[in-house]
Amino acid sequence: MGEGPMPWLILAALLWVGVHVGIAGTALRGAIVARIGEGAFRGAFSALSLLAIVLLVRAWGAAETAPLWFAPNGLRWALALLMLPAFVLFVAAFRRNPTAVGGEVMLGAEATGIQRVTRHPMLWSFALWALVHLLGNGDTAAVVFFGAFLVTALAGMPSIDAKLARRAPEAWARLSATTSILPFGAIAAGRNRLVLREIGWVPVVVGIVAWAAMLHFHRGLFGVPAVLMGS
Repeated sequence: MGEGPMPWLILAALLWVGVHVGIAGTALRGAIVARIGEGAFRGAFSALSLLAIVLLVRAWGAAETAPLWFAPNGLRWALALLMLPAFVLFVAAFRRNPTAVGGEVMLGAEATGIQRVTRHPMLWSFALWALVHLLGNGDTAAVVFFGAFLVTALAGMPSIDAKLARRAPEAWARLSATTSILPFGAIAAGRNRLVLREIGWVPVVVGIVAWAAMLHFHRGLFGVPAVLMGS
């Protein structure tokens, strides 16, 4: 890491969280959309999100940092394994996902596939990624950087739910009655059931391949190994 001041990283993290938690899914979003239109809002929001993440990444790379804990290799292997469902959830989230950007048109349809497991597969994949890297790095800059993504992902789930409930209350009521934020929550409560054939083999196979590739190329891409082989 660099020698830049930590406050810049904290400000960049607050900007990222503020853009996604303070605007998206809130009444402020509705007020802005009413003034400039949905298309213009999405364009401006995407540009602001891109600016926020560029600032956040640059601030993280330049920030001074101090170790808070050191993850033993056993924990690093456990964290690496936790990334596997994150990859699978990420791939599965691209199919019939009413909580994804632009997926509102499917809101009234029956929950199928990964939606039976959780209605926020994409955000759970980001949350797992952020948690794994926060715990694996264990330094002050990583806590702020990955913590910002973790907060955004977790807070984004009820935020998206609230937005959909305002837009289409009847369709949302049907979706929420048979799905859950917590993975397997609706299934455990008897409000849904797991149907593996609906998820299909593509998310599982692609997720495993992507996970194995990232495990292998992690050092080359990011300068540090995901795990220490032979330890």
